Amino acid sequence: MARVRPLSGYPEWTPSQRIVESEVLSSISEVFSLHGFGEIQTRAVEPLDRLAGKSDAAKEIYTLGRLNAEEGEEAKLGLHFDLTVPFARYVEEFQNDIAFPFRRYQIQKVWRGERPQEGRFREFYQADIDVVARETLPAHFETEVAVVMARALGALPLPGVTMRVNNRQLVEGFYRGVGIEDVADALRSVDKLDKIGPDGVRAELTAKGVSETAADAVLELARISSPDGGFAAAVEDLWASTTTVADIEGPQEQLKAGIASLVELVEGVNEAVPGTAVADLRIARGLDYYTGSVYETFLEGHEDLGSICSGGRYDSLVAGGGFPGVGMSIGVSRLVSRMVGSGLVEASRAVPSAVVVAVNDEDSRGVSARIADRLRARGIACEVAPKAAKFGKQIQFADKRGIPFVWFPAADGTDGEVKDIRSGEQVPADADAWEPPAADARPSIVRP
Repeated sequence: MARVRPLSGYPEWTPSQRIVESEVLSSISEVFSLHGFGEIQTRAVEPLDRLAGKSDAAKEIYTLGRLNAEEGEEAKLGLHFDLTVPFARYVEEFQNDIAFPFRRYQIQKVWRGERPQEGRFREFYQADIDVVARETLPAHFETEVAVVMARALGALPLPGVTMRVNNRQLVEGFYRGVGIEDVADALRSVDKLDKIGPDGVRAELTAKGVSETAADAVLELARISSPDGGFAAAVEDLWASTTTVADIEGPQEQLKAGIASLVELVEGVNEAVPGTAVADLRIARGLDYYTGSVYETFLEGHEDLGSICSGGRYDSLVAGGGFPGVGMSIGVSRLVSRMVGSGLVEASRAVPSAVVVAVNDEDSRGVSARIADRLRARGIACEVAPKAAKFGKQIQFADKRGIPFVWFPAADGTDGEVKDIRSGEQVPADADAWEPPAADARPSIVRP
């Protein structure tokens, strides 16, 4: 038999790691639901021309084709590489059935053919929330979405997160004020600041025709950061000292609007979830469609992982115009890989069972099976011991699997007793009434 060759970029968790992933997904879903976001699921495939669009992600799309298709037939479908493209199609297709503003969350796998590395996979879970309107979207939703995401991450056993936020109006007004015409192209260079450093960004900008003075001003803007509205004065001072264009009114109004929005966002998020948001004017989010608030979220002490949750405000979800909205996305698999790989958390046990029902001998296995079924009927996960070995061996079996309780049927076929194998306490029990402590009822995420 040929040796199995592993495929990189396609995570396959152990049962205990899968418990961590499931608990993370469940927790995130619960927080989203508590804030009134309704769940949708979209198909895994989209027409290839819709997926490809003008995005650089087009080269990462996995195309679909039947194995027995005629030779030379081109694939017409592709697996979605994020949840935004299918969501845009969903809103466009079902707009007459949707109540706006539409608050949706979506947790699904996506596929992306990028180079696998730590925290980056080719098949992975994303968890998105968006609020989309038909015509206008009030600015308060930009704060609300950030608060919901902060609470979703805060509900997980993580060291803490920092949400770094910026505003594209502020940035665009400033860039235009120092004479940069192609703002989107300049932002794509600034978005590489962590990768290539200030000198690399400066070199890219000047190669694109940006003056050295404007490039220096852009890099100076990117240095401004504040956990409150204090950044505003620094931006205004820099603006006053670096503005070069003659027609200043348009860029200045844009800058002022962006500053006001960013102050409202930072202070609103920190009021709801103290110590979470930081105004960071280096956050660019190089995607062209963002028009207002932009967000990137980092795990404290694990900043090398990069952003675990990002997004922003957009004026048009659907190509051709309409449906403004704001959304954020958690890279769930990226987050889980760090949680389990770095020992931040572990599953309290690797199996769902809270009880092993012992077997006195093989002739009485039916007695043990009936006790197990009575427990299951009341929602208590359990399993019957695989062998009628000595009780010490059956206890060892439970201990190796992390199962906290062993049930010993009485020799006369009655219910018998249940033992907490951690404390050694053993008490008479009724299978129609006994309950494990709430903390033992199901596996959970714990800190080692």
